[in-house]
Amino acid sequence: MQQALLVWTNLPDEASAQAMARALVERRLAACVNMLPGVRSVYRWQGAVEQANEVTLLIKTTPERYAALEEAIKSGHPYDVPEIVATSVVAGLPAYLDWVAQESQKEIDV
Repeated sequence: MQQALLVWTNLPDEASAQAMARALVERRLAACVNMLPGVRSVYRWQGAVEQANEVTLLIKTTPERYAALEEAIKSGHPYDVPEIVATSVVAGLPAYLDWVAQESQKEIDV
């Protein structure tokens, strides 16, 4: 079975989420990104309890691409400290996991 990661991050609006999702797939840092709008987050930031509407991105990638993916999210994210959390996929449809690995491969310069 191919190894895969599910990475998520939250963005403040649909436009920034769409731009981030597209950039990650175009750069082959992710095979697929799902956008979940309508998320309401409650969190503590700089000593105060805050609330915000956000869009969650569910990003499918491989462990080999994680470092570059994390850097791309950090550099393109509007938050000072973006949520970037990754979990290992422990089981999944083998054909799907093969597809994630294939589509997340770094293109080789020729």
